Parts: sequence; structure tokens; C-alpha cells
Amino acid sequence: MLRRNFLKALPASLFLTGFPDLGHTKTNKDGRLIVINLEGGMDGLCAVPPLGDKAFRSARSDLLVNNNLSLNPFFGLHPSLKSFGKMLANDEATIIHATAFPYTKRSHFEGQNIVETGILTPFSSKSGWLGRAMELAGVGGRSLSLDTPLLVRGNMIVETFYPSNMRGSAVPNIEILDALKSIYDGDALETTEVLKQQLATSRNAPRVRDPEGLATFAGKKMQEPNGPKVAVINVNQFDTHANQGTEVGLQSEQLEVVDNVFSALKAGLGKMWDTTVVMTVTEFGRTLGQNGSAGTDHGYGSACMVAGGLLKNAGIVADWPGLKTNNLYEGRDLLATIDMRSVCAASLEATFGLEHDEISETVFLDKTIKRIYNEIFT
Repeated sequence: MLRRNFLKALPASLFLTGFPDLGHTKTNKDGRLIVINLEGGMDGLCAVPPLGDKAFRSARSDLLVNNNLSLNPFFGLHPSLKSFGKMLANDEATIIHATAFPYTKRSHFEGQNIVETGILTPFSSKSGWLGRAMELAGVGGRSLSLDTPLLVRGNMIVETFYPSNMRGSAVPNIEILDALKSIYDGDALETTEVLKQQLATSRNAPRVRDPEGLATFAGKKMQEPNGPKVAVINVNQFDTHANQGTEVGLQSEQLEVVDNVFSALKAGLGKMWDTTVVMTVTEFGRTLGQNGSAGTDHGYGSACMVAGGLLKNAGIVADWPGLKTNNLYEGRDLLATIDMRSVCAASLEATFGLEHDEISETVFLDKTIKRIYNEIFT
């Protein structure tokens, strides 16, 4: 199977982790962090078009959207992102533009690995930046899941709950869970009763495996008293080499999926939305120019969408590099002027109360990462 077809064949997936009662939390804040991983390379120039940059229209004559939502005189918002636009209007969302993880080789395999590990050398780490941050904050527990995503893996074992839709999973067998005691040791034995409760509640897990259904389920689980503090939702099919579309088409459809995920998370979280940050990540952006297949190819800079009750003021955070040829990366891509690791660090600071210096040094292993917390959250 071709890699591109493989990406499109994967279902949406949800992972919940960081159950506070299963570890000894030392975090200063009782926040929730949800990461929406947009696999394939989301076109930030389509999602948040720089309409005020004259070079934009001339490079994309066949891919222009005519009814963008208005943000400010320079930037618009794709019409599929209506719910996110309302969050912007309510000062509970913001956009970071011209951003990316500092990776420029345009490989899905390498790019996704860096998105998850936060380490700039691909395949050099067995843990993820979110998993290391959870460990630093003392949030975590034991594993009861399918394959734990690299993003939330750390040096300690984290508990991951993956809602199943297999036959019989709505009425789980507690005897099986009791049998799992034999593989636990030490403090893990004390988690059995909590694990039973979590497994028993899986009868409420969504039977529809679409991203919106998973997001609704995630929000409801995260508002429970002993619920998880971290969620990862994967949404794919952003590799738009052909027939990307404008107001309609693949890109528009996928942005609508993301919009529905934001909306479902807010509805599911209820009052817990006030202590939550939801952020998107993607392995890279797309080329400025359209290709011969009415699509765009792998690029560099993209846009990040952040929402949640912990945000105080809406806006667009950008050090806009311009889209003239001499301002593009290698003459073809939006230059990323904001390191996505800085955005991740700010979100960790807002939700877990960790200090930026310890995040940059311990989580991302790079002391040079710039702190942009104030630009996003104040």
C-alpha cells in the first residue's frame, strides 16, 4: 500500500492518559491539555489565509477561498472553521501563524516522529514531549490500552485509556482485570479498584469512531473527578497533493472535522473547559504555490490553532515573514518564524504550571527555546 493511501486509511483515534489519582502529582495547576494531531501536513495558508499579502493570491489562483471569515485586515479564517471562529470572538482561542517544529526535510515519517518526540533528530528518542512533561509534573499511572502513542510515552509507565468498540466491550469482564494484578507490583496494586471503575465506565464509550464522537467522549471523561488530564486525538488526510479544493473539497472537509472536534470537546468538557488548553500540531505546512494536480506539496511553515478557557484574549500571534520569493524558505515554502516547541511549552506552562526553563531543558532538551507564554495566554 502506498504511504499516502495508508495515511488516508487510518481511522481517527483517541488516547486519554494522566489519571491524577494513579500518581503523585506535583503540578501547580489542575489543568487539562488536549493535542489534536493533524497528520499529513495541514495547509496553514488555507486554514488561516494571509489575504493582505499580495503574493498569496497570485500564487494560488485556483485554490482561493472567496468567503473566508474575517479576522483582521490581514488574515482571514477558512469558512469551515465557524465554531473555532466563535471561540476567537469569545476570547477563548488564538492562532499562531508561520510556525512549525524546526524540521525542513518534508518527510511524513520523520516529521511525525519529531512532532511526537519534540527532539529534532528523527527516531532518536523513545519518549514523547508530552510524556516527559507529564512525568515532570508528576501526572501519570499504569498502562491499560492498545499501543500507547509515542507523544505521551515517558520514562515512567503512563496509563492510557483507549475506548474500544469490540464486541462485548460495553460490559467488561472484571475477572480479567483482577487477573492483571499478577503483572503489577508495588504501588500499582493500589490502582486496581480505580482501574476497575474506569474499565466499567467504558460501556459509555462511543460506538461511532469518528473524530467528533471521540472528542465528545474525551471531554466527558476529562470532566470526571478522577478523569484524565491529557488527551491526544489524531485526525488524518491533510496530505493534499491533489484536488485540495476551495470552499469544498478535501481540505475544507478536514478543516470542518477539526472544527467539530473543537466544538465537541468544549461541549463535552462542560465547566472543565475553563481549565483546558486544546492545541493542534502537524508535521509541516504546504507549499505556497499550487502544483499541477490542483493541490499543494510538502512545505515548512503552517498555523497552529489553540483554544480553551485558560486563554484570556483572542488574537493572531505571528512574526510574518512575507510571501515574496526571496522571503520564502528555499523559494517555495512559508518560512516558520515561531518554533512550535515554544507553543507547546507555553501550553504546558498554562496547564501544568511548570516553569519554562525546566520545560525547555527537561522536556525538549534545548535551553534555547524562546518563551512566548505572555503572547498567547495573557
